[in-house]
Parts: sequence; C-alpha cells; structure tokens
Amino acid sequence: MILDKRILNFLVIIGLSFVTFWWTFFIFHLDFDITLVLSVITLRSLSSFFIFKDYSLSWSKATQKTFLIKSFVYIVPFILYAPYYHGEFRFAFLASELFLYIFSINFLMYFYYFVINRNRTTKTKQVVIYGAGKAGVKLDEEFRNSEYRVKYFVDDDTILQRRSIDGIKIISRNELKNSIENRKLDLLVIAIPSAKTENINTIYDDLHTFFKDVQILPSLEDILRDKDFSQQLKHISVEDLLARHPKDLDKTKISQFISNKVVLVTGAGGSIGSEIVRQCLFFKASKIILLDHSEFNLYQIEQEIQQLTTIEIIPIMQSVVNKEDLEKTFEKYTPDIVIHAAAYKHVPLVEHNIKEAIVNNIIGTKNTIDCAIKHNAEKFLLISTDKAVRPTNVMGTTKRICELYLQNVDSKDTQVVAVRFGNVLGSSGSVIPKFRAQIEAGGPITVTHKDITRYFMLIPEACELVLQAASIGNSGEIFILDMGEPIKIVDLAQKMIELSGRDNISIEYTGLRPGEKLYEELLLDDSDAQTQYESITVAGRTEYDIGKLNHDIFELISTQDKLTKLKEIVPEFTHQLN
Repeated sequence: MILDKRILNFLVIIGLSFVTFWWTFFIFHLDFDITLVLSVITLRSLSSFFIFKDYSLSWSKATQKTFLIKSFVYIVPFILYAPYYHGEFRFAFLASELFLYIFSINFLMYFYYFVINRNRTTKTKQVVIYGAGKAGVKLDEEFRNSEYRVKYFVDDDTILQRRSIDGIKIISRNELKNSIENRKLDLLVIAIPSAKTENINTIYDDLHTFFKDVQILPSLEDILRDKDFSQQLKHISVEDLLARHPKDLDKTKISQFISNKVVLVTGAGGSIGSEIVRQCLFFKASKIILLDHSEFNLYQIEQEIQQLTTIEIIPIMQSVVNKEDLEKTFEKYTPDIVIHAAAYKHVPLVEHNIKEAIVNNIIGTKNTIDCAIKHNAEKFLLISTDKAVRPTNVMGTTKRICELYLQNVDSKDTQVVAVRFGNVLGSSGSVIPKFRAQIEAGGPITVTHKDITRYFMLIPEACELVLQAASIGNSGEIFILDMGEPIKIVDLAQKMIELSGRDNISIEYTGLRPGEKLYEELLLDDSDAQTQYESITVAGRTEYDIGKLNHDIFELISTQDKLTKLKEIVPEFTHQLN
C-alpha cells in the first residue's frame, strides 16, 4: 500500500508539473523547455520522498497542517532551482509556476477531501453552537457527518459577530432569539470548555426555552483531546449550573503536600473519602491506606483505583471506634498524613441514633487524632462541616466537639487541622440524588421549607481545596472554604424539574426535619483570618481545657441525658426538635 501511495504521489507531481509549466510557458510566450521541467520534477520528487515524506499524508483526513506541508514540499526545491535558472528564465516566470502548482495541488487535495467526506446523511435536525472558538469549530466539522446541520454559531465577542465560519453565520444571543422567535430548534451545544458556571447559567436561563435539548462540553480539565468532541457532549446537569470552580486552586502546593507520602484516609469509601483517595492518587502519594467499616464501600473504592495505578493500595475494614485495632494499623503503616472523613453525617438519622453518632463521630475522631499524634504523623486533617457552627442538631454538635478537641489537644510534632465546608453536589444523602430519584418516579419532589438554603460545591473541587488548606495549616487551625452564595433548595428543585424536560412534576413542602436549619453558617463569629488563598479563611480559636474536655466527653458517653451534656460542652447548641 505504501508503494501505491508513492507511485500515485509521483504521478501527481509529474502530471501536474507538466500542466502548470505548459500554462506558464504559454502565458509568458516562451518555448517549452523539457530540460527545465524534468529538473524541477526531479527536485520536487526528491523533496517529497526524502525530506517531507508527504506521500504518506492522507488526503481524506487533510487538515490545515496538511496543506501547509504540501506547500513547503515544493517551496524547498524552488529555493534550489530558482537561483540556477534565474539568468535564463525570469524569477517571475518560476514564481508564477510555483504558485500555480501549489494552488492546483491543494485545490485537488481539498476537492478530494470534500467529495470523500461530504455528508451522505439526511440533515433532519438543527443545532446551534454557542462558542465560535476552537471547540465550536471542531464540533462543526464533526457534525458534518451526522444528522445535525449547524444553523448558527453564537458568540459574545462582538468582533466575531457578523462574520461566518464556512458560510455559517456567527451571531449574538439576542439575534438568535429574534431569528428563532416561536419555533424550537433541536439542540443547543455550549462549546466553551473554559466557561465559568455563572456564564453557563446565564446562557442556559436565556436560551433553553428555544431548544428541545441543551448539551455541554466538559470543562478544560475533563475534556479528552484524543476523542471526538461530539462524543463527549453531555446533557447539561444541575451540577454544571451550580458548580463553583475556585480561582486560586494551587495544585503545585497540593502536590508538594501529598507526593511521596503515606496517606491514611478514614471513611475512604464514602463520597468525600473516596474523592480524597482519588486526589491522593492523582497527586502521587507513595502508599494509600483505605480504612472503612463498610465492606461494600471499601470494596468499591479499592476495585476502582487498583485498576488505575501501580501505587500500593491497602484496604482495611475497620471502625475508628475500635482504638486497639486502630493502634495496630498506625503502628504497622506509620502514615505521614491522616485524613479523617469517617463520620455519621445524615442529620435526621443522627437525631434518631444519638448515642451511636456520639460514639462514632466524637470517640472515633478522638481515637484517630490520638493515634496520629502517638505515631508521629506529620499532619492530621479532620473533615468538618458548616453544621458545626451554632449547631441545631446532634450531628453538627458532635462535629463541633471534634473541632474543640482538635484545637486544644497537645499535638506534639503532629499538625492537627480541620476544614469546614457545606454540602457537596451529588454526595450520598444529598438532595440532588434524592430529587433525581423522585423525578424518575414521576414526583412529587419533597422540599422541607420554601425558604431553606444551602451552600454547594462539586466534590472534586471541595476535596482539592480541603487538601490545599491542609497543606498550609498549622496545628489547631480550622479552615473555612469559600462556598459562594447559598442556594434556595426550592430553586434547585425547580431547576432539576426544568432540566428533566418534564412539566408534570410538582413540589411539596413537608416541614423542617428534626435538627434542620433554614440556613447554614460557616463562621461562629467574625474572628476569621485570611490566608494566602482567597478561597480559604481561618476560623478563630476556641480555648477549652483539654483535661476538662476529656472528662466531659467521658461523661457524655456514660450519661443518659446526652442532649443536656452536649449543650454543656457546646453552649451555642440550640436543639430543634421540630
């Protein structure tokens, strides 16, 4: 096959050179010089075969680079023969023939490309591409062999508006709405991988009613360059509309913190724990110890990451409440970094299981901190919550006691820090999977209160910021992540109904659940301090005699009236029984 291509390439050079020279001799009124023509053909063939090897270029897969290479193939020999024949033939003659030849060869190649790749599919659907950048142009090329016909490009850049790409107009958002009027087109594709969530939200809110479907390209970090963009399009989701991408994410700092370290993650199979494990994998920890008391969760995360890495992965099915077993784990593996994500977090369930939550959350955290200090871990990181601020439920209060222990324990050479943040999109127990299931079941969506609000962040971004905060933390510090503006849950429910394309789903209000707040806070008071990163602040320190705290925790475990004791340890705890 290679031989066939070489012969074909050689025949094209011979045939086209004879044609272009004949025409150039004719218009310059000169006699045909076979010696000159054969010399040029020889040099062009040598350049093609031995310098650029352009015979291997596929005409059916031609790109701009292909046309450029073809041009250089013939410019190089021109530089060699033009000076030699300058005396006998004018430079204008040789240059004219060269440009005619380059035009002809590229025209032939493009014509072949067009014929081979012309769309044979009936265009039954109309698509509008929002974004006339590289991603949008690539999508246009890919759609040519599909049932979609690109009707318009839309772009916010006024310089691009009123121009066109391959005859397809680039227009503004308002022009698009005016041109569509009361009709609905089939598909809107948001092809701006670098777009901020706010921009995506604005585009969606402004245009989704004009289209039957809205799809989006992944972000710059997630997009696969070696795969067709059209195959990576996904239906726009609530995560795309609510996600916050921190501006000051310092991956170099995170890498320095995690790289070549032995990391132990408790609650490794949970939503947060499993993502922390993936991040540790990405930032090249030397060994990752997965600790979880759930066999199923532990199996899932262990099976997932074992296939992705050669890093040593050690799954340990264990409860952090069992200090004796936990001690053995620390003694055997001596982790450099301990990330404590294990906890009971579901507010209503904790309200019904107060004793179990106190033991798991407080004693489990205390055990893990004590083991980390005893075995000289470099850093211990507690995953805390905004519900620890002026808590109205047992879950938040247990987390606040964990923070108090962390801030006041003698940590010796171990830096113990906590990171406090709000809800993460799509985590187990969060409203989004619940709403999704309710929509699939035909509704209704149940919301506890029309005014209830929550902070939200994507799990990967939240976990990256957690690791970034831990990397800069000093012992006893509690870091607070910038979660943006709180979101009304009813607005979230309405958005999910809208995205589902179903208009028969209703919303019902069920009343606040036990321990549930209308809104969450991230700070106990205004004593926070800025860090070097805008997305991370430090909460003020709360002093609590560690001897008294240990005694209070002991009494909390043994007393029957646990709510009263919780209130004694955390005076700002106002229990809402609802």
